[in-house]
Amino acid sequence: MRIAIIGPTYPYKGGIALHTTELAHRLRRAGHEVVLESWSAQYPKVLYPGRQTIDTPEHELFPGSRRALSWRRPESWWQVGRRLRGWADQAVLAVSTPWQLVPYLGILVGLRGGGTRTVALCHNVLPHERSRVDERLMRTLLARVDGVLVHSAEQAAVARKLASTTVTVAAIAPYLPTTKSSATSGDTAVRKRLLFFGIVRPYKGLDVLLRALARGPADVALTVAGEFWGGTADTVRLIGELGLAARVTLRPGYLPSDQVPALFSEADALVLPYRTATSSQNAWIAFENGIPVISTRAGSLGDQITDGVDGILCEPDDVDSLAAALDRFYQPGIPLRLRAGVAPVDPEPYWKSYIDKLTALVAEPTCRS
Repeated sequence: MRIAIIGPTYPYKGGIALHTTELAHRLRRAGHEVVLESWSAQYPKVLYPGRQTIDTPEHELFPGSRRALSWRRPESWWQVGRRLRGWADQAVLAVSTPWQLVPYLGILVGLRGGGTRTVALCHNVLPHERSRVDERLMRTLLARVDGVLVHSAEQAAVARKLASTTVTVAAIAPYLPTTKSSATSGDTAVRKRLLFFGIVRPYKGLDVLLRALARGPADVALTVAGEFWGGTADTVRLIGELGLAARVTLRPGYLPSDQVPALFSEADALVLPYRTATSSQNAWIAFENGIPVISTRAGSLGDQITDGVDGILCEPDDVDSLAAALDRFYQPGIPLRLRAGVAPVDPEPYWKSYIDKLTALVAEPTCRS
């Protein structure tokens, strides 16, 4: 089958770019003919306050990736669709934000009449922090594709309210950066340090973690490593109010993948205090680097962690529940027992299921009116 994937790849950074690139590789290995259509300019800087690109690839590049799409050149949207029209059996649109609506509609116009079936691969059907127009924008896009792929039953319920076409659930498959684990067998050190890792946005609950840390074990420190959405001022203010200045280290900015193992080796556990979630690779990154995870049950996070075996689970947006989880983690012997229960994830079963469900959408009858 001929499959076109439309989404970010290197030099764009972050999970969506990694997933798009790995998906292209996996589809090719499964015997499909694949092209990856990416961006020279994905969207205006005002829409994403952080750094959009990186200098060094974090993943094996997909051969022949094209970067003809640009938000500055609307004609490029139609031209990419027209180039794929009649060639691609399936076109997969990687959707992470309603900001992509207009370019994707342009691509769909270019594809029109060529027999290509279109799939919206929704990492988030709607943003975690929403504006008034997001639902309307996503409804417009989803009404014009032949199928929707999401990563959880919760997201499927959201998609079915906005689309009348086929909605398929496929559990997110691992797409870890190509870095080596820093875990060492037989490590018995308890470092009394936790880690929050990744872009800092309100839905990820860093403020909940800081309040729980203030109530939890008084000798435990925290490293916060990642880009801050909107700057560090609010976080610094909260740290001061809670009296945590001596216990919290901020490392603002994007962390290259080759620095990730050393960062994880300094911590006893990764903490995922998310208020809401669709899916996340961070638990698997922690397991790849040999440390357990303390996480809320938001979204599919609870499915990746076995409570009492390789981590501890608590309730989302609940300071008391997270503080109790921190106390539980630092009971005598628990950090080492949970570390011993950690095992790297096997990506193969996840990817087989994911590819099977994605490619099956080509055979599904169109349900749009």
